[in-house]
Amino acid sequence: MSITINEFADKLNNMMPVMIKEFSRRQAGEIYKGKITLPQFLILGFLYNNSNSKMCAIAKFMSVTTAAMTGMVDRLERSGYVKREPEPEDRRIIKVVLTSKGQELVNKINLRRREMIVDVFGKISGQDRMDYLRVLTKIKDILTATPL
Repeated sequence: MSITINEFADKLNNMMPVMIKEFSRRQAGEIYKGKITLPQFLILGFLYNNSNSKMCAIAKFMSVTTAAMTGMVDRLERSGYVKREPEPEDRRIIKVVLTSKGQELVNKINLRRREMIVDVFGKISGQDRMDYLRVLTKIKDILTATPL
């Protein structure tokens, strides 16, 4: 069965909010519990994968100004998840580093998210999972290759 691109867009447009809400609900019940916001978790995840990052690199990743990023990092620092460290060669450059508390939180959230994915995707066939992953990879590649 084939559908037009417009029909596909309508179906996807109807499904996405439900899927996002349900994935978020499953995570929120076990993971966030008011500790951090989604943008804060994205920053922690970025730092987990890119240790000792400059403020401007994190701001670019989040598509915000460095001034806005300063406020976000301030809140994470007050919570003990990150710390600022000056660059030894140039003290004007500040790097943001995950603390052990931040690493523990990212590990915990990643483990719970993995458990949720195993639970949900364990209910579909291996072939469907491979097809889904193949399509998502293509979409991610298109989204990350296309400038705004």
